[in-house]
Amino acid sequence: MESLTSNPKSSTRNPQAAVVEVQNLVYAYANSEAVLKDISFKLNPGDRVALMGATGSGKSTLLENLIGLKQPQSGKIWINNIPVEHKTLSQVRRQIGFSFQDANDQLFMPTILEDVTFGPRNYGVPPAIAIDRARQLLADFGLEAYANRSAHQLSGGQRRLAALAAILALEPTILILDEPTNGLDPAWRRHLAQVLLNLPVQVMLIASHDLNWLGKVTQRALVLAGGRIPIDKDIQPLLQDGNTLDELGLPVDW
Repeated sequence: MESLTSNPKSSTRNPQAAVVEVQNLVYAYANSEAVLKDISFKLNPGDRVALMGATGSGKSTLLENLIGLKQPQSGKIWINNIPVEHKTLSQVRRQIGFSFQDANDQLFMPTILEDVTFGPRNYGVPPAIAIDRARQLLADFGLEAYANRSAHQLSGGQRRLAALAAILALEPTILILDEPTNGLDPAWRRHLAQVLLNLPVQVMLIASHDLNWLGKVTQRALVLAGGRIPIDKDIQPLLQDGNTLDELGLPVDW
């Protein structure tokens, strides 16, 4: 298996800080072996990055560490030069749009329109502006006819799109998505790709098993395996390397 990254042991940082920087991150669940072992990487302005790895490799765990939902045993994370710590979480999360694997974790208001306006209104956006922004996003995702319905009245794919609309309504500068194509048919996967490619964000990090789709929306791949990142390279050569993908448990044609 190809190894293209190094995990620096020094805590010193480049004076020109990355948008997202992770140094020597270690995370373990209680009474378990570490899921993440000495993870280090940087995401720079303009990066669109795929986070790949077999089921159980720790992709969701890593993403949740990035936004402070989980606290590492050791290592550091910075978001636009702000260390991710308990006292900085509100400042960090204001910059990040984060999508959980399960859209139901993000939809809790009586109607989809209220779900999409909730975040902006919570941050002081005037109601009229929040509603206009929400209606435009719902239209972008083909959900304008469902604005006054609850999430429980939507299909799984529609709930996924509604959750993404709620995230984008906050106009984040960093977008972190966990399996965003779950439940979407091919036409909506293509439409979602078009939406994402046109977003004015600093950095996009997407965890997914949908390798062909990742090849259309990202430029670089980080691969998690054995609790580490043994591969950090352009995604297109990786997707053409069937032997390496098979070794990683990621056969591209299945």
